[in-house]
Amino acid sequence: MVRTPFLTEIAMSNALLDEMSWRGLIAQSSDYDRLSEHLNEARTLYCGFDPTADSLHIGNLVPLLTLRRFQEAGHRPIVLLGGATGLVGDPSGRDDERSLNDESIVAGWVDNIRRQTEKIIDFEGGALIANNLDWTSNLGVIPFLRDIGKYFSVNAMIQRDSVRTRLERADQGISYTEFSYMLLQGMDYLELAKLYQCSLQIGGSDQWGNIVSGVDLVRRHLSEEVFAMTLPLVTKADGTKFGKTAGGSIWLDSEKTSPYSFYQFWLNAADADAANYLKIFTFVGKEEIAELEQAIVDAPEKRAAQNRLAEEVTRIVHGEEALASAKRITDALFGGELSGLTETDFAQLSLDGLEVSEVNPGDGLLSIMAEAKLAKSVGEARKLVQGGGVRINGEVVQDHQATVSFDEAFYGRYLMLKRGKKVHHLLVKTGT
Repeated sequence: MVRTPFLTEIAMSNALLDEMSWRGLIAQSSDYDRLSEHLNEARTLYCGFDPTADSLHIGNLVPLLTLRRFQEAGHRPIVLLGGATGLVGDPSGRDDERSLNDESIVAGWVDNIRRQTEKIIDFEGGALIANNLDWTSNLGVIPFLRDIGKYFSVNAMIQRDSVRTRLERADQGISYTEFSYMLLQGMDYLELAKLYQCSLQIGGSDQWGNIVSGVDLVRRHLSEEVFAMTLPLVTKADGTKFGKTAGGSIWLDSEKTSPYSFYQFWLNAADADAANYLKIFTFVGKEEIAELEQAIVDAPEKRAAQNRLAEEVTRIVHGEEALASAKRITDALFGGELSGLTETDFAQLSLDGLEVSEVNPGDGLLSIMAEAKLAKSVGEARKLVQGGGVRINGEVVQDHQATVSFDEAFYGRYLMLKRGKKVHHLLVKTGT
């Protein structure tokens, strides 16, 4: 097709790509001008999610939210679940081989991930879910080698970063299983192009080699132009790893990371990161983000940007009810008013948001504090109590010989023990 200056001008002003560029969401793309022109009509795109655990984590939010941005711009996203590729293992970004998991385990993880994506992508509004096990489970070795393998050059494959890095490590190398991952991902693109006229694949920047291999395979098989785009891997301004805390990864599954802990992660974002996270992980507009950036400079103690960030991301992932619970718990722990907490809120705290001890009525408070590491010893616990530094359900403990009573416990089983101004510990009645 002859490209006119008029078409080029349209392409360079594609509103979706312009916004994504402003948000810092484009790491690489194949022929940006052609892609921009291509996206001036409704298209189908996809991103793959391999089940490497029983839940997605917050790093997976970047491509998920990008699929949603495309959907809201009028395109059709496909969430591809890696029921097959999850059994093989992607070598990208790894120095060693992944452990191979049982098929039934991977199938269970696929179901978990399916439910998590349904909270973010509108599948009633045209989006699709696919599983690459559907077109690989009955695929024969000979057809795979003849129809797919012959289009891949080993010379080119070993130049991919994910493969070359492993080959350079004499102590590890790479198995044929993981070496073949690139072929399977390329076949995914081909199948989705044939089934749904999919013409764009997105993924993390570490997936560039795999994605462009798929682009080349589709062009060779179907003689059609398709595109690739990668998204940057999120990093913190101080250089530390994003998405990790002392307790481990931040998961999208509320049973692995409670909505309260999830909310707190974003609320505790550094000033240097907050505005960038608002661009990447929310749909908050340019003008409001600019105002919040200025608020970081003018009144950093108010943490306006962090509050907006925590609210928006928690709402997207967990919904309004869970957000309200996370805010109630935050206000209770840091504002001191516990009476507004629901029984569900306490159950959430006992999940992973707070240190918990199961105790019996009549147990000694000082011994509980020592065992829970709230004091180095019973003697130090006694001094804390005598100094008025210990509260239960907001009331200062007066008697250093105090024993635990659940007469005034919330919902008959919960007592909130507070040491000093910041340390909270939940006491739960044994056997309830």
